[in-house]
Amino acid sequence: MQYTGIYEAKNNFSALIEQVEKGEEVRITRHGKEVARMLPVRRKPVITDEQIERELQQIDALHASIRPGPAVHELRDEGGRE
Repeated sequence: MQYTGIYEAKNNFSALIEQVEKGEEVRITRHGKEVARMLPVRRKPVITDEQIERELQQIDALHASIRPGPAVHELRDEGGRE
């Protein structure tokens, strides 16, 4: 990751674009504070479709294993049966 000021970014724009095309992230600053990011268009996804599908299957399995407990009115009535 590279940080560069706006003035330098303007003067070296083509070189920065080349770096981004190679996969590097460039952050542009103004007075030391980040104001923009240049990111490569083709980045590896954070999570794949296969991972998403596995997670959804696990959620479905968890939902199927959950059995409902007593209803609220059953719990309320049970407290008064002494």
